[in-house]
Amino acid sequence: MSLPSIHSYGFTCRDAEALASFYGSHLGFQRRSCLEIEGGPYAALLGLPGSALKLLRLELGSEQLELLEITRLGPGLRAGRNLPADSSSIDLWFQHICIVVSDLTAAAAGLQPLLERGALQSISTAPQTLPAWNQAAGGIQAFKFHDPEGHCLELLQFPADKGEARWHQLQSASPYLGIDHSAIGNADTERSCHFYEGLLGLRLGGDGVNHGPEQDGLDGLQGARVRITGHRCPQGPGIECLNYLSPGGGRPLPADQSAADVAHWQVRLEVADLEGIAAKAEAYGGRCLSGGVIHIDPEQASQLGFHAALQLRDPDGHQLQLIRA
Repeated sequence: MSLPSIHSYGFTCRDAEALASFYGSHLGFQRRSCLEIEGGPYAALLGLPGSALKLLRLELGSEQLELLEITRLGPGLRAGRNLPADSSSIDLWFQHICIVVSDLTAAAAGLQPLLERGALQSISTAPQTLPAWNQAAGGIQAFKFHDPEGHCLELLQFPADKGEARWHQLQSASPYLGIDHSAIGNADTERSCHFYEGLLGLRLGGDGVNHGPEQDGLDGLQGARVRITGHRCPQGPGIECLNYLSPGGGRPLPADQSAADVAHWQVRLEVADLEGIAAKAEAYGGRCLSGGVIHIDPEQASQLGFHAALQLRDPDGHQLQLIRA
């Protein structure tokens, strides 16, 4: 696999087993492994020294989702916070994964009983088809909702002339195919491009502005106007930046947000030069959280699948875990 390469997307949760059951039963994910991490260098990498962690890894197609549960918080650490109840797409802590489906009608119908009884909360007013005038996104069908713990998800069906070829070649009995990208809130598109492309080596994968009633319905907003900029690896999934030009009022990611908070997401990315990125991160608007490259001891490395890592914030505060296998 050419580098950089996204290994997984992940987030913090309260009950990894219950959430894994939901993702398996309703979104087609398969359980891959469950790791129990007792303190050591990996907990320190996350900024949770001395904590006991459960990493429950799920798979959909070729992509991985990692659920992080803190089973015991290290001494002196602040307890994790829940997602703010009034969170929306315009807040800069916003992040979701985009799950590609072959049939959005069938996929959304499977969630309807949960939505009707309040076990899930929708973001979109209904599944939306983006208009033909939008050359970059016309014909895409999408629906956004919260998982049982409040994490944001998007189901998306590409028309024949959109999306990577792999989404039109996969044969599956399930409508759920894989993860195309993680979308994140950002405040300055040029700054984010400088970081993701100049520092991390991703390539520009598209840049356009979505607006109109369909975008309002998709985001559950009024007057939504969002610049969407894709950043892609040579193969596999990518990262999409969402810069809401309107409405205003989006809040910054809290400076003290930690991996114990349910709003914590991270993208795990294998890169060619950890030390070089660590040295240059600040010049590109990033910030190293781990004090530099952390070397993982052999026991944890055999569990995790990598030997060195760097925990990094992008210019808006989103976390990335850069690794060397």
